[in-house]
Amino acid sequence: MEESKQVYRLQGLSCTNCAAKFEKNVRGITSVEDVQLNFGAAKLTVQGAATIEQLEEAGAFDGIKVYPEKSREPENKQSFWKKRENITTMISLILTAIGYVLYFIMGESHPATIGVFVGAILIGGYSLFKVGLKNLTKLQFDMKTLMTIAIIGAAIIGEWAEGAVVVFLFALSEALESYSMDKARKSIKSLMDIAPKKATIKRGSATMEIDVEDVQIDDILMIKPGQKIAMDGEVVKGQSSINQAAITGESIPVHKSAGDEVFAGTMNEEGSLEVRVTKRVEDTTIAKIIHLVEEAQAEKAPSQQFVDRFAKYYTPAIMIIALLVAVVPPLLFGGSWSEWVYSGLAVLVVGCPCALVVSTPVAIVTAIGNGARNGVLIKGGIHLEEAGRLNAIAFDKTGTLTKGKPEVTDIVLLTDKTEQEVLGIAQAIEQFSQHPLASAITRKSIRVHADVYQADGFQSITGKGAKAMVQGEEYYIGSPALFEDKFSITSEVQDKISQLQPDGKTVMLIGTETKVDALIAVADQIRKSSKTVIQKLHQLGIKQTVMLTGDNKLAGNVIGSSLGLSETKAELLPEDKLLEINNIKEKYGTVAMVGDGVNDAPALASADVGIAMGGAGTDTALETADIALMADDLEKLPYTISLSRKTLAIIKQNITFAFVLKLVALLLVIPGWLTLWIAIFADMGATLIVVLNSMRLMKKDVL
Repeated sequence: MEESKQVYRLQGLSCTNCAAKFEKNVRGITSVEDVQLNFGAAKLTVQGAATIEQLEEAGAFDGIKVYPEKSREPENKQSFWKKRENITTMISLILTAIGYVLYFIMGESHPATIGVFVGAILIGGYSLFKVGLKNLTKLQFDMKTLMTIAIIGAAIIGEWAEGAVVVFLFALSEALESYSMDKARKSIKSLMDIAPKKATIKRGSATMEIDVEDVQIDDILMIKPGQKIAMDGEVVKGQSSINQAAITGESIPVHKSAGDEVFAGTMNEEGSLEVRVTKRVEDTTIAKIIHLVEEAQAEKAPSQQFVDRFAKYYTPAIMIIALLVAVVPPLLFGGSWSEWVYSGLAVLVVGCPCALVVSTPVAIVTAIGNGARNGVLIKGGIHLEEAGRLNAIAFDKTGTLTKGKPEVTDIVLLTDKTEQEVLGIAQAIEQFSQHPLASAITRKSIRVHADVYQADGFQSITGKGAKAMVQGEEYYIGSPALFEDKFSITSEVQDKISQLQPDGKTVMLIGTETKVDALIAVADQIRKSSKTVIQKLHQLGIKQTVMLTGDNKLAGNVIGSSLGLSETKAELLPEDKLLEINNIKEKYGTVAMVGDGVNDAPALASADVGIAMGGAGTDTALETADIALMADDLEKLPYTISLSRKTLAIIKQNITFAFVLKLVALLLVIPGWLTLWIAIFADMGATLIVVLNSMRLMKKDVL
């Protein structure tokens, strides 16, 4: 029998150490087979059976509340100042202040002074001692154990005042760390509030408002102007401008009419729409984004893995150093016991790994949230870090740098036939073809109101063109090679073809066995944003930008040079693109491949970072790529590189700062200058600065 898998959302998960302990406690429930805790997203996945009461009991030490994933989690609108742990912190501060007043009036050893300080320690440190003493009995050494030992030690040697200050400052740093982590999580939670929870639907002649969970595929959504669209679907009636910024990051609204796709969470601006629902609520694009973002937060970045491994050995090492500082000088060099035990306690406090442990996850969670709100889906910390190290970027041409929609650019008439006649004959033949060049001719014919003809006996000539009977005469349309094979081409026609091809245009000929009536030149249109994006990437320091295309060399080189790319590789098969990616990797190091996520899968997989465009509405792009640009546009690429680099820089700053500050504080032991005050300020200060530095990634614009 298959084990049941339950997913829960958590409230009150305050720190990484608490998360690890909670996971261990849940694992200890006998009916639980396996547990996965996602700290960044505050989600718990339990394999096996466990009641909510059992799970909350496992997290009782940190006041963790557990809710089933599908249920509506109650909004925790409790003020920062009304939380129980924050109230006890404030009482501890007031008692510590009173204690210092008595300290100066009555002296440090007066029973009233000691009593007030003891009150400050017990009230402010109650939850700390409860966990710390329990850990001590089990020989589990985390930061709460270190703090508990330090405060008990301070009390034993009569340092009541400093013990009270340490308790207050530790409680304050915990409260601020919890507050900042909640803020980072809320940036992700805001994604969940994008799509409405209710939808107005029409079933038969009745119109009703129901929960989105009850909406069925093929239901008709009624959307008024100014309303958010509740589900993914296809417009069946009406037209309007839709603001898709929440999904794709595009600031300019997109015009939608019958047959166009719309996404849950986007805003209908002016017209009324009727939309046929195409996906259930759990399968909508926004639901997929939320799921992938949460999964991304659970995936540890290389720097975080390093810090986690380091912290494992770091805490026991600090305990040993603290013990040596407390014991060696008095035993071997006749030092004062109280003085060196005090220094040992200060080493314990300063050695807390809080700042190191939070240095990476807060930055990663915040950056992934920023990306998601700006239409960039980054599927893990590892991809975020890799994108920050990019030296080269390879682009697919069709549909990435170009629109992927060829247009007729020139019609060169060679006989007395008019443009309308030529296009009419061409459309009559090409209407039977699925080729992109055929659709370009059809679009042009409709635009210029070409003559309408009927074609009979259509026959495709593989790789070269087609032929059919139009008005009793056999017409051919296709490449110059088709006409060269069948009939000879005059030098005049050859000259005209040679004039068009160097501009990157694909030239088709239309005519009969005896004459060529016209040349039709077709070209894929370059996206307006492509040139600017390439310039921005070079400004950001990307050394090499390469276009990989299956198109002919002439067309490829024209587009490559007009965009300012470093290099163009043309006439490539999918396996050749893979080879090129490996060559670029050898030459330049870290390389990204940008494509549409459907074609070029081997190249996307082989690159260090696979970036897919047009993730909105394209399941393949969301699933295959490491990073998905939700809009069908490259404009977010420089932003993504910039966000990744800034994240990488902030992680390095955090780790370096936390190391250096602790090292400096530890060196103060040598001249005997390290006090418990300095120790707790060094620890709390490092944690706060690391968290605040990471929060800079919340800013919308990182360029």
